[in-house]
Order: sequence, then C-alpha cells, then structure tokens
Amino acid sequence: MKLKIVTILSFLIVLVGCNDLDLNPLAEGATGNWYSDETEIEMSLNDLYRDPFWKLDNDYWTDDWIYRGTTNSITGGTMNGEDRDMLEWWSHTYKGVTRANTVIQSLDNISNAVSEDKLNQYKADARFCRAGQNARLITHWGDAIYSNTIMSLEESFNMERTDKEVILQGIYEDYDFAATYLPESYGTDENKHATKGAALAMKARIALYMEDYETARDAAKACMDLGVYELYPSYRELFLSSTKNSVETIFALPRSEELGNYRSDCQNFTTRNAGGWASHDPSWELFCAFLCTDGLPIDESPLFDPHNPFKNRDPRCAETIVAFQSEHLGYMYQPHPDSLTVLNFNSGQYVTNNDTKSNAAYASFNGLAWRKGIDTDWSDNKRTDPDKIIMRYADVLLMYAEAKIELNEIDESVFDAINQVRARAYGVSVDDVANYPAVTVTDQAELRKELRIERRMELAFEGRRYMDLMRWKLAEKTLNIPTYGLLDVAELREKVVNQGLWFFPETPEIDEDGIADFSPMYNAGLIKLLGLRTFDASKQYLWPIPSKEILINENLVQNEGY
Repeated sequence: MKLKIVTILSFLIVLVGCNDLDLNPLAEGATGNWYSDETEIEMSLNDLYRDPFWKLDNDYWTDDWIYRGTTNSITGGTMNGEDRDMLEWWSHTYKGVTRANTVIQSLDNISNAVSEDKLNQYKADARFCRAGQNARLITHWGDAIYSNTIMSLEESFNMERTDKEVILQGIYEDYDFAATYLPESYGTDENKHATKGAALAMKARIALYMEDYETARDAAKACMDLGVYELYPSYRELFLSSTKNSVETIFALPRSEELGNYRSDCQNFTTRNAGGWASHDPSWELFCAFLCTDGLPIDESPLFDPHNPFKNRDPRCAETIVAFQSEHLGYMYQPHPDSLTVLNFNSGQYVTNNDTKSNAAYASFNGLAWRKGIDTDWSDNKRTDPDKIIMRYADVLLMYAEAKIELNEIDESVFDAINQVRARAYGVSVDDVANYPAVTVTDQAELRKELRIERRMELAFEGRRYMDLMRWKLAEKTLNIPTYGLLDVAELREKVVNQGLWFFPETPEIDEDGIADFSPMYNAGLIKLLGLRTFDASKQYLWPIPSKEILINENLVQNEGY
C-alpha cells in the first residue's frame, strides 16, 4: 500500500498546559517531563497532523462560489486585524510551528534509546510539518516572525518580522531534509505520516507560489519520478467518502465518523429535495469556465447551447455541478420554474420540487448545486468522512507543467502532464487523442491560459482557487465582479422562460483570463444582481497581522493598508 495518509489519534493530546500559549502562540509553555521516550515523541508527532494545522483556503473566498447574496471579509473587503478567520489561522499556524520546534529540540532526550535512522525520520516528520506552517505564513502574511527554536515569552514579544525570501530558504531546507529521510511508503502500517513524495510535492507548491519556477519544476518532477503515484481511474469516485487512501493521494488527513472526525456542514451543499439547504453553490463564473468537448471556451465553441448548458461540456463540468434533469441524491434535479414536481427515484413517485424557486424561495439562487464529492451519506446522515486531500498527483502534474511554461521550456513533457489530467476526465488514455481535446498549443501565453483553465476545471471545490488567484494576481479582477443569479420567479417566467431563453438568455463572453462577462444580460434585465464583491489590490494580497500582536510587540509592523 502506498503512503499518503496521516492517521489521527482518536483522542486529543495536550502538549501545553499554560495559558500563555493562548495569549501568544509564538511561545510554548513548559512541558515538564514530556518528550521523554519514543512513545511520547510519536504521540507529539501525531498531534502535528490534526485538522486545525492543515486548513484549506476556503473556496467561499473566491469567484467559484456563492452563498446566496452574501459576501465575507475577503470577498467583501472588510478583513482587519480582528477578523475571526485570520486570528484562528494565525494562532494555529504558530502553534504548529512551536510544537514542531519542540519535538525537534526534544529528540536529544531519546537519542540513546533509538537508532539514528529513527531519529532522522522523527526529525524529518516534524520538519515537514514546520515547513507547511511556515509556507502558510509567507503566502498569507508575507514577511513573518520566524524561528526554528523554542522562544520564551519575552523573546516572542520582541521579535521582528523576517523577510519571506529568507523564510522560504528555511522551508526548502525542511522539505529537503524530509524528502531525504521520510519513506516513500509506510506499507500496511496504519500510523502513516508524510512521505518523501509529500515533501517534494509541497516544496513544489510553495516554490510555484513564490515564482521560483526552477525549484517548482525540479521538485514536481522528482515527485513524479518516484513512480509511487498515478491518476485514479474515476474522477467522480476519487472524492467520495467510500474512496480512502487512493493511488492519486499524496498527502491527506483521514476522516472517520466512528472517531468523531467528519464534515458536519453537509446541508449547506446538498439539494433541498434531499433535505439540504443548497445555500453554498457553484458560481456562474465557475460553470462557464468549463470548456466544451472540442476544447474551446463556451463563447468560441459551436457546440455550446446556452439553453442546454451542460451539453457538450468537459465531463468534469457535470461531475462538479449537478446537471439539470439528472438524478442526484435520489431525486431528479431541475431548477426550472415550471418543474413543480420531480421524480423521487427511491419511491418512483413524483414529489414537490423544492429545488425550484417556484416552490421554495431559498432554493439555489442561481440554479446550480455542487455534485463533486457529494454522495448519499451527505443527505442521509447529514455528515460525511471523505479524506481531506491536501495534495494529489493531478496537482503535481499541473504544477510541473505550469513551472515549465513559465520558464518557456515548452516540450512534450508539458503536454503529457496536462493531457494526462484531461484524458482521465474523459475516461481515456493520454494517447487516445481522438476521444478528448488534447492540449497542443505551443505559444507560451496561450498555453499559460490553457493551464490555468485546466487547474480551475480539475481542482474546483478543493481549496486551491484562492491561492491561484493570489499568485496570478487575478483577485483584483475576479473579486471585483458582482455575483449574479436567477430573476425572481414572476420576472423569470416573463422575461426568460416565456421567451424561450432558459437557462442562460445568451452566451456570456469569456475574456483572456477565462472569466465570463454577465453584465450584458444584467443590463438587459435578464438576470439578477445577487451581491457585490470588493477586493482592494493595494492591501488584500496579504492578510493583516492580528491587532493584539501589534499592541504587545512594538517591533511588529502591520501590513500596508491595515
């Protein structure tokens, strides 16, 4: 069995007993006689793989998602030094750094009791986790407080920020050490932590973000050359809770409902007929980003029909977003205002359709609903326990291709990497070019556009879009575009349905960045404005440092604009 997944203990290990850590996560309280033997070290390492230390950027912060007509502190431009999400991320990140440093420093306590190989593996494990936390610091806050040792409270209250490029070199060193001493696989051992492949892949990710394309290229290629990972055959099944520890997964946190580790927010994403709320939905922008089966954007392809918008689309479109008139969670999904009843596939009876606004005012505001990763456990149990995938092989292939494109090293390996990902979506081999639209363009700018669209189609709803927008500097464009949805029912029938214009009244134009323009339909009164996004490019590419940290440390300087 290939290594990939981190097993979390079913109980919480308390490493720190003093309250100072809650006040200032840069300092670690006294730990007494802890870390005195191999068991305690392993328990401490397990603690580093808990969910709070491996948060994913929320897709709600991007243009892939709507929550009815609301915004949040990022899409609404209101984030400040007291923001709840930011404070939580800051606290958990520095707790992770501190705990990793403590494990590393404490390994001397057991040096006479375990082999050098085992000590190096323990240290590699901790350094992998520390690198992941420090990578989050520089991508979200830029220059940051940086230390590879345990600090006293006094020291932590007086430290200055370290240049992010200096921190990046420390991250590389940690990942290199981890890649050297971590195994490629843990076999059948259930206590699985990070692996050599995970260290290489995560190094590639931070290098790509920091525009160090040579390092990103080499790290991604080294991961690919391990021969440990491959694309899972079914794109649909890959993300279901029934698929655990797949051949594509490089690094993930397992979930287990039996151990109380599961997603409990399912109703936000499931359709109303299935007992959900359908309040968190895919955006029209994401829907329109999926190419047609000829490989062209919807405004260029003769195959696209705005009145039958799922037809002739990349297969990942209908695997990510529920297609109209398709079975989903036991019911026919159809948001059309005249579809007042739909088939319940379980009973064989027609029932009231609560997924149309004609019957339910809070049905999806734009008619779309998520399908990716969603199965009947989401609706039947209102909870689910799929693996929390942090890195998978498709992402590594696309990172390798992107780095090579940015270096203008466009060769067959670039096309092979992108087309492996695309061919899997169509259920064919990469060489079967007659049955999928292979990427062949050689112009650097055009290929960059293809790559970015491929990432959006492949990685939607996986917590990757936010950082892509940040590093591509597209947030100032995409997050200043309003969100749109369906007109209220009476107007929808009069202006759209009765005119034969359902679903989209016309085909939106797609710009050079793959972004759809819905303003002509809005100006014509054919769609509804749901909400206004606001993104201030002068400051929002970085997060603010918590205000309380600025107050207690006169050497800390706030990020510009906050």
